Amino acid sequence: MKITQIKLHPIKVSLQQPSWTAHEIGKDATLTLFEVQTDEGVTGFGEVQGGPQTTICELAALFGQCIEGMDPLAHVEIWERLFSTLSPRPGGLGGWDGLPPPLPRGQRPQAMAAIGGIDIALWDIKGKAAGLPVYKLLGGSRRSVFTYATGGYYIEDAPLTSVAEEMSRYVEMGYRAVKIKTGALGLEDELTRIRAVRDAIGLDTLFMLDMNAPYGVEDCIAFANAVAPYDILWLEEPLHWHLQPADYVRLANASPIPLAHGEREWTRFTIRDFIDSGALKYVQFDSTRHAGFTESLRIAHLAEQKGVLIAPHTAPHIHGHLVSAFGDAAFGAESHGSHDRHPLQEHLYKNAAVVRDGLVHLNDDPGFGVEIDWTYVEKVRS
Repeated sequence: MKITQIKLHPIKVSLQQPSWTAHEIGKDATLTLFEVQTDEGVTGFGEVQGGPQTTICELAALFGQCIEGMDPLAHVEIWERLFSTLSPRPGGLGGWDGLPPPLPRGQRPQAMAAIGGIDIALWDIKGKAAGLPVYKLLGGSRRSVFTYATGGYYIEDAPLTSVAEEMSRYVEMGYRAVKIKTGALGLEDELTRIRAVRDAIGLDTLFMLDMNAPYGVEDCIAFANAVAPYDILWLEEPLHWHLQPADYVRLANASPIPLAHGEREWTRFTIRDFIDSGALKYVQFDSTRHAGFTESLRIAHLAEQKGVLIAPHTAPHIHGHLVSAFGDAAFGAESHGSHDRHPLQEHLYKNAAVVRDGLVHLNDDPGFGVEIDWTYVEKVRS
């Protein structure tokens, strides 16, 4: 089997309700669908989030030229080949080794996304070629895996306690764990939100805080102690983006609440240092943002060896396969309680894993088990 072509399908829709994290506003939902075709008629699909979409698509098209004719089942060889274009290398300055010259530093995030989209599609092909869903290909057996509902985004002029009503709805839908955004407001306002949620969801529901990197170490220690009485399972991305594993160690030693981190790291090499530091109880990564399923699998193996639970970020129809394969070494996959937050993933697939009653229910179709709604793709193509 050989790779013959890569097609890119960038799609975009406006969100019904713009909302904020502590970091940024979200007005649109974007996704780039990757289609990798082979000479034997087996086609794989991947998806990535990120932007600019134009740059991701340009780089993916360039990468497609680099791997045309290669065996799509050789995912590690393909990953390493594409990853090598991000760094200087002997013989690579003028593209003399048959690959593009080293990519500009500023394109590295988009390049990692492009590698990710291709890699996910290769795993879809691998499963289809074997006639197995990816979770079985990896040795998993569970068709249903734990998931939790993310929400609680900041909406302009909404009452502070409106987040409690939202989380309560998710519990009524069957979720046994919920996560809200925090870090954008002052401590007293955040305590009002957190207290209201805990009162609404009861003591039996797991409750996490997604902070989007708002604090320095000392301020975060004070925050952790203030919210600890509300039985918080983890603080996610609690520290400023520039702070490193040593800073997380300082926080972990003083925080009564375990830490989670990883979705913004581009490769296994930087996440490795956070895992090795001992500061994390949960590690998050995202195949659809950076580097694909191959890199997520590498991270998951390291985390398992170090006793750190894996909790992949978003895309439960993809990451649910990884959670299944890692059994008790995995906490679960992330979902969005409201489909309005990720409408593209909700409508893109005519067939895919289903989130119901707090679980991701995988199907037994080969690969990732997705079927594309091409009518919808054409409707929202960007």
